[in-house]
Amino acid sequence: YDRGSQLWPLRSIFLQSLAPTMIKLTYLAWHTELITLCIFLLYLCVSSRRGSNVSLVLDMSALGSVEPLSSGVVTPRERATQEYLQSAGRVLSRQQLRDITLNTQMLNAEFAEIPMNFVDQKELDIPNHGSKNRYKTILPNPHSRVILKTKNSNDLLSSYINANYIRGYLRDEKAFIATQGPMINTVNDFWQMVWQEDCPVIVMITKLKEKNEKCVLYWPEKRGIYGRVEVFVKNVKECDHYIIRTLILKQGGQSRKVQHYWYTSWPDHKTPESTGPLLQLVNDVEEDRRGFTSSGPVIVHCSAGIGRTGCFIATTIGCRQLELEGVVDVLRIVCQLRTDRGGMIQTEEQYEFVHHALNLYESRHPVEPVE
Repeated sequence: YDRGSQLWPLRSIFLQSLAPTMIKLTYLAWHTELITLCIFLLYLCVSSRRGSNVSLVLDMSALGSVEPLSSGVVTPRERATQEYLQSAGRVLSRQQLRDITLNTQMLNAEFAEIPMNFVDQKELDIPNHGSKNRYKTILPNPHSRVILKTKNSNDLLSSYINANYIRGYLRDEKAFIATQGPMINTVNDFWQMVWQEDCPVIVMITKLKEKNEKCVLYWPEKRGIYGRVEVFVKNVKECDHYIIRTLILKQGGQSRKVQHYWYTSWPDHKTPESTGPLLQLVNDVEEDRRGFTSSGPVIVHCSAGIGRTGCFIATTIGCRQLELEGVVDVLRIVCQLRTDRGGMIQTEEQYEFVHHALNLYESRHPVEPVE
């Protein structure tokens, strides 16, 4: 700087104002202040240029930044989440189920304690996987996610689908697959998953559009080809609250039968007024599943694949537990679901709805547990 410059007094004032502070700073903090001083002086140089229209844009985000923890480090919060999800539970007798269903405050407090267990994007080391996610914050938990088989093992994106295996009653491995509503660019992936996993039943619990798009129409009116899978609609049956389609899938000279249930009575951003139709759906799906020779998982999806999907799966597991044991542990069921796929059962209202559904099931089956 030229001592004759008009800016020289400003420099002196600026340095004098910093002096008391700089004496007290640690080396690291002093180093940061020095960088700040240099940036300030650079700004003065640029702005003093006569006729200059240069603007200075500074990125201060790097100052004092901390490197992120490595993916292998488990934080105390993550450890607490896993411990809760693996240990929490409240076994309810039939009478206790009736009582707690009437205690909304207790249910809401219990629900608030359950960790969501959502996935951080850093946990999915798959380039461009965002293009296959309907919602950017709803991601498949890595340990249980479905991986599509591909010819090229290095093609991570082709093997990616936003779906998780979900355990059933007595921790039955891969009893369900919870997934998002197919998008226009993931329809082929969806049918590949249906074929690969030998799924006997698909349960869809969303309309195609509820204000915004929730799911694309991923099945044909009569016949359609989706990648390597050919889909035929053999029969359509309309019930009061859902539509049942019998599908025939063909690939490589093989053919399979798949039942598709489209539940249409779930209101947008609410829960149904009655739990009866959901119980009927659960019963029909279970009957179909048991009638198939295939032991593959039942695919369940709504739009994000966690809210209504979670309600259906939790109700199915709870009904089975009531049938065989005469008790039910909804808290344990939801913790198991969230371990497999984060966010399952999204709201207090949905948590209450599952209890009401199980309470209705219990009242309709007042029998002792099966020996």
